[in-house]
Amino acid sequence: MTRPLFRDDAYRVEAPGTVSALTESGGVVLDASLFYPTSGGQPGDRGVLRWDGGEMAVADTVKGAGPDIVLMPAEGAALPTVGAQVMQEIDWELRHRHMRVHTALHLLSVVLPFPVTGGAIGPEKGRLDFAMEDPPGDKAEIEQALNALIARDLPVSADWITDDELAANPGLVKTMSVAPPSGAGRVRLIRIGEGEAQVDLQPCGGTHVARTGEIGQMRVGKVEKKGRLNRRVNIHLQELDLKGESA
Repeated sequence: MTRPLFRDDAYRVEAPGTVSALTESGGVVLDASLFYPTSGGQPGDRGVLRWDGGEMAVADTVKGAGPDIVLMPAEGAALPTVGAQVMQEIDWELRHRHMRVHTALHLLSVVLPFPVTGGAIGPEKGRLDFAMEDPPGDKAEIEQALNALIARDLPVSADWITDDELAANPGLVKTMSVAPPSGAGRVRLIRIGEGEAQVDLQPCGGTHVARTGEIGQMRVGKVEKKGRLNRRVNIHLQELDLKGESA
C-alpha cells in the first residue's frame, strides 16, 4: 500500500521513501509517494529517484494494484532494489502547471454550471466537456467571468466526508463520466472559497493550488461541439500564450 504524500501537501517537492516492490512491467512501488498517478483527467507526475550509487528518471506515474502507486522509469534507466532507501523529487514546474490548470477547470465548472461529461488537464491547457445542447455563449464573457473568479484570490482547501455522506448528497458530484474517488470509506472534497464566499465544492483526488490568484490569467480557447448534447470548452494558461508555448 502506497501512502499518497501529494494529498497531504501538493507543494512538497522532495521526500524520502522505501522501495516496497518492483512490478512485472518494470515499475517501482514506494511505501509513500510524492508522485501523483494518472487519474481523473490529470496526468501522472515525472521526476527522479536517487539512492546510494544510482538514480532513476521517472517518466510517468500510474495506478497499480489496489492502492499502489507505480513510478515508471525512463527507457534504459537503472532500477533500485526492493528495500532501498531513496529520495524522490518531482518535476515541480510540471506539477505546478497541472495544479493551476486543474483548479481553473473547477472554476470553469462554476462559470458554466452544466453537468461535466469529461475533462483533461495538461501543462499548458485543459478542457471540460459539458452536457449542453446549445453553445455556451460569448467566449469573451466566459473568459472574463473565469478570470474574475481567479482574481478574487479565493482559498482552496480540502475536506473529507464519508462515502455514505456523499451518497446522501449526489448534487456534490458534477462529473458524469468519472466516478468520485470513493470506496475507501471516505471521500476528499475540494472547496474553493469559504463561508458566504464559497463558490465551489466537489469530490476530487487531484492536486490544486492553495489560492485561486496563483492560477494567473486564463484564456478561453476553442469551444467545440462533441455530439448532439456535448460542448467542449478549452482553456489556456495565458502567460504561456505570450511566450509562444501554447496554441
